[in-house]
Amino acid sequence: MNQEVTEFIESNPLQWQVEISHGLRQMVHQAIPDAAERIQYKKPHFLKNGKYAAVISPSKKAVSFTIFNTAELTLPEDKFEGPPERKTIKIGEGQAVDYEWLGTLLKQASEGL
Repeated sequence: MNQEVTEFIESNPLQWQVEISHGLRQMVHQAIPDAAERIQYKKPHFLKNGKYAAVISPSKKAVSFTIFNTAELTLPEDKFEGPPERKTIKIGEGQAVDYEWLGTLLKQASEGL
């Protein structure tokens, strides 16, 4: 794990976002065991074979999680937004996160990377 990513997550002043970001990070590494991670564009990015697989992006009211290479997936439109090649889900404070489901989607999306 990349120390810069750890520091980025830990520096968030909102504890609920720290917890969600840690959960998402752990889920990424379970779905893509050989994922590389780095800070790029001031956000944690996760790569498989040098290609973007996912990104965590905290904001004031949510933690956004973007999955790349999603054109072949069928995702619920009421939960995700974005163009066909990448989809983002926004997770708000107090919202339950189905890490297993997100991990399955990420694993499917990253199979072609």
